[in-house]
Amino acid sequence: MTNRVISQCMELYRDYGYLEDYKVGRFFRDVRAHPIYAGTNEIMKRIIGRKLGI
Repeated sequence: MTNRVISQCMELYRDYGYLEDYKVGRFFRDVRAHPIYAGTNEIMKRIIGRKLGI
């Protein structure tokens, strides 16, 4: 969901969204990098499965 929202914001801001002066640019970079920090979907599913005892 965050990818969809930030993509729409980037469309609204156009080129300005990529500037470091705008928070949208920061959010765009953070949203893109978050899966790398958190782990892939497959890894997250395994972690959740273990926690649930599946």
